[in-house]
Amino acid sequence: MVAAIPHGASIGLGGSFLHRGPFAFVRELIRQGKRDLEIIKASPGYDIDILCRAGCVSRVRAGIVAMEGNFGLAGGYRKAIESGAVRLEEHSCMTLTAGLRAAGAGVPFMPVGGVHGSQIAEISGWKKIADPYGGGDEVWLIPAIRPDFAVIHAHAVDRDGNARVEGSPHWDRALTRAARKVLVTAETLARPESFAERPELTLVPGFMTAAAVHAPQGA
Repeated sequence: MVAAIPHGASIGLGGSFLHRGPFAFVRELIRQGKRDLEIIKASPGYDIDILCRAGCVSRVRAGIVAMEGNFGLAGGYRKAIESGAVRLEEHSCMTLTAGLRAAGAGVPFMPVGGVHGSQIAEISGWKKIADPYGGGDEVWLIPAIRPDFAVIHAHAVDRDGNARVEGSPHWDRALTRAARKVLVTAETLARPESFAERPELTLVPGFMTAAAVHAPQGA
């Protein structure tokens, strides 16, 4: 699976902070020496930190980057940004999700509120327009974000590529709808019949999955 990722690819990583990230996949990117990657994630942590430390990344689009209360901030990531080794397009979690939703919906941008008065909008070069319905308000427009690959770690996958996530999906639903290809690593292999028993837990239907691998303890 990782061998098919070219240098220079744009990769959206699933999960949030230390929870359910595709960490086995990330470590394999490092082992195979992938370079010049763009990483997209609303709330990365360990994953983006080790990729920056390994010199795999040239650009990031992300919101908050940290390792939760247990391990503090992501020092390798911070050093890469401050040194200029990695270019950052800074987002809030909301604006990055809006960009993914725009791509998933097939539209060029998504309007958002909540960034008025923030320097993020101006630094990132986002545009704003007046309410076309005459309300008098201005809204910021987040351009569509379409990764080459979305990579998520699921609790289970079946032979057809259906992927099940139990608990919070975080931003994985928006991410997998936005990406050109979806890759899944999973804790367990499940019977296809089990997906029919609990269809509400299927985050990614099989027809959307380009490849899936069994990766126990992969998060």
